[in-house]
Amino acid sequence: MNRKKALVVFSGGQDSTTCMFHALEKYDEVELVTFMYGQRHALEIDVARKIAEEHDLKHHVLDMGLLSQLAPNALTHDMPIEEDGGMPNTFVPARNMIFLSFASALAYQIKAGVIITGVSQTDFSGYPDCRSNFIQSMNLTANLAMDEDFQIETPLMWRDKKETWAMADRLGKLEYIRENTLTCYEGVPGDGCGTCPACELRNAGLEAYLKERGNDGVLSNPGS
Repeated sequence: MNRKKALVVFSGGQDSTTCMFHALEKYDEVELVTFMYGQRHALEIDVARKIAEEHDLKHHVLDMGLLSQLAPNALTHDMPIEEDGGMPNTFVPARNMIFLSFASALAYQIKAGVIITGVSQTDFSGYPDCRSNFIQSMNLTANLAMDEDFQIETPLMWRDKKETWAMADRLGKLEYIRENTLTCYEGVPGDGCGTCPACELRNAGLEAYLKERGNDGVLSNPGS
């Protein structure tokens, strides 16, 4: 495996796009992989493709539609988003386990020694497959399954959203990520709808970072 080549698990959202720019700074070769799993907003795939094209990166799009058949959840079915203190209904069971399994298989084929994913235990919304111990276990499993020495890298694991925006700014890509990514559960690009849990988390982190940096921290035209 080529440890100077990275494969980024890429959704076109804030976190994975930050990881993409991190990879471009750190590695000689970078490719992207996006999964179609029946998500409600097909625009997510379009956004990912557009970002890949703008940066002239090879982009693999894999059909994982079976995930939407396994359990009803708010990311693949038309139902209200609920985060009431228990497991949020935006949780897609086994999603990251399946994604990383297929990313590892693809990395094997393209000889990429590094797989990068934007999961975070700091801002993980209660998802068990975003925790560090899961990633470590998955890394060992992938290596044993293919008798290789992959490294699953998680640049955002211990960063909250404010720190993720700070990282984007250090990379010189804060405005690009703010304007061109899609994080919103309602499918609104940029600053999003402003009210869904994903937007609240993203925008609160941005406001906190801008205040710390010296801006007023007030977002203009949220949801536009």
